[in-house]
Amino acid sequence: MVVKTQNSGRAVTGLHVGASNVRRYFPRHVAVIELHLDHLQIQCGLEPDFWQDQPEIHDPRLCAWLESKNFHTRSDRTPIPLAMVPSGKNSFRIRPVALHEESQFPAPLPARSEPLSESSIWQEQTSAA
Repeated sequence: MVVKTQNSGRAVTGLHVGASNVRRYFPRHVAVIELHLDHLQIQCGLEPDFWQDQPEIHDPRLCAWLESKNFHTRSDRTPIPLAMVPSGKNSFRIRPVALHEESQFPAPLPARSEPLSESSIWQEQTSAA
């Protein structure tokens, strides 16, 4: 799932998970989740409002890690997308998101400088073998 940093001024204050991600990945009975941040592993509590109108994760250790990764340096202060990948029961790995992961569509293939001809297809197939 793609989540976004949440900012207050220049400070990172947490992660905005989004209501649809909350419904899909977070059972209501779960009060604590585990986050893997590179080599760090932390447990974060989820507030009751997490399932209502504030689908956000706030934790000082998470914010410190986000700041240390310079996920707060966009000059326009727009939220930065991150991948939050399930890695076990109530456990997630946070990592930078590739540009094409921000979209719901796969990344387009690179454009060719010239159209394919029958001979160029054959050359590509024989050189790959």
